[in-house]
Amino acid sequence: MNIYHELNKMMDYIEENLDKDISYTKLSRILGVNEYTMQRLFSLLCNISLAEYIRKRRLSQAGYDILYNQEKIIEIAFKYGYENPTSFSRAFQKFHGIKPSQIRKEKVIKNYPKMYFKEQINTKSEMEYKIITLDAFTLYGKGMKTTENTISKDAPSFCENMNELYGNKYGSFDYGMVLYEDRFNSGNFEYWILWRKEIEEFEKIEFPKCKWLLFHIPNTKAVDMQKVSHEFYYEFLPSCKYNLRELPELEYYHDGVTDFLVPIE
Repeated sequence: MNIYHELNKMMDYIEENLDKDISYTKLSRILGVNEYTMQRLFSLLCNISLAEYIRKRRLSQAGYDILYNQEKIIEIAFKYGYENPTSFSRAFQKFHGIKPSQIRKEKVIKNYPKMYFKEQINTKSEMEYKIITLDAFTLYGKGMKTTENTISKDAPSFCENMNELYGNKYGSFDYGMVLYEDRFNSGNFEYWILWRKEIEEFEKIEFPKCKWLLFHIPNTKAVDMQKVSHEFYYEFLPSCKYNLRELPELEYYHDGVTDFLVPIE
């Protein structure tokens, strides 16, 4: 699959339907994956969520229509999916820096351009993996708030603090886990440390029976974990057709090594 060719087809579909309902089901079919995976890939490869991209393209086109067409502003608001003039005016002013009613006089608008991808694919490093099935299981642990920009420092520090607080009492933790506040529209995360043993003072996290992609890392270093995670999302996932399942990824620490586990359908 040439992911960039398919992304360009997605962009064409979005562009043709800015003034209509845009079907996420249709977009996922173009990409050949489920809706959840499609949104994840889009946000990773485009550095913007799908919803935000569509919003910015619609507001760009709305500004053009107000400036060059004779439609009423209220008609343009409805045309691009806004239920009332107030919500449209608020969004429009935030994006363009000017009220819709001032556009024809001031003749100043902002444009967020349609994305286009070069379709050349560069061969990169190989990634060995296994597909495993795990029965339903329960983990126990604690989490901390972090962000996309700070997790690389926060996670190792949190692991060290948790080990100091609970290592003697419960032994070494078994798993690391990232929870997303809003996976496609926010850079806010929670990083969790989890044990397999039942610990009453900790929160309980339950996982259903599921298939997982397993990537083996020959140590427990955070820098190597981050490298494999980056390679998976930016190189491996765009080149395959695995459908992600809406569950957290896990880092399983055992015997001095790490298994990076990604849930799939």
